[in-house]
Amino acid sequence: MAPYLIRKYQESDRKWVVGLLSRGMTEHIPTTFRHMLKLPRTVLLLSGGPLALLLLSGSWLLALTFSLALLPVLWFLAGRPWREYVDTALRTDMADITKSYLSEPGSCFWVAESEKRVVGTVGALPVDDPTLQEKRLQLFHLIVSPEHRGQGIAKALIRTVLQFARDQGYGEVVLDTTIMQRSALGLYQAMGFQKMGQSFHSVGFRLVTVNTVHLIYRLPSAQAGGR
Repeated sequence: MAPYLIRKYQESDRKWVVGLLSRGMTEHIPTTFRHMLKLPRTVLLLSGGPLALLLLSGSWLLALTFSLALLPVLWFLAGRPWREYVDTALRTDMADITKSYLSEPGSCFWVAESEKRVVGTVGALPVDDPTLQEKRLQLFHLIVSPEHRGQGIAKALIRTVLQFARDQGYGEVVLDTTIMQRSALGLYQAMGFQKMGQSFHSVGFRLVTVNTVHLIYRLPSAQAGGR
């Protein structure tokens, strides 16, 4: 297991970071596709559609062609929300990482480096909501390359964000993940994050019935202050 170093982002890291973001999101497409195949409406479409065509046309070939043509459509739909997520990120906070994350003291972006390669990322931005009772920090883009998982890098990146939050006087850390990212969800909960609720991140995620799970970590000082 090669050693790794967690440090602040540098502009020379950009190609690695963008690559990890794109690869990290697209790897969820097969899981989303399998999830879609189990949805009642998909089962009905895959079974009822060919049957209806067979009854109307009497052609087994037409029914089979319909079934085979539907699978690529479902694969495209499974990938659409993940591609949209990457495109949106690259147009917004990830368009200029230094400006978005490193221009103010209450935010930051870190990378995990191993053997002169960026193998993990995480960012943190303050939540701009004047109605909140506690200062809240949001964790973004926790990604570790598949080849370097199981080495504690994700845990180290999360701990880096939590320590940053303590040092900056935040009372809570929040993040969003999805039901497709089961290992990430399990890791967050094992480290003390609790569910706040669920929603759909976008129309694309709603279409494939992939919920976004909202999680919160209350820092000990905040918990003590609320007693």
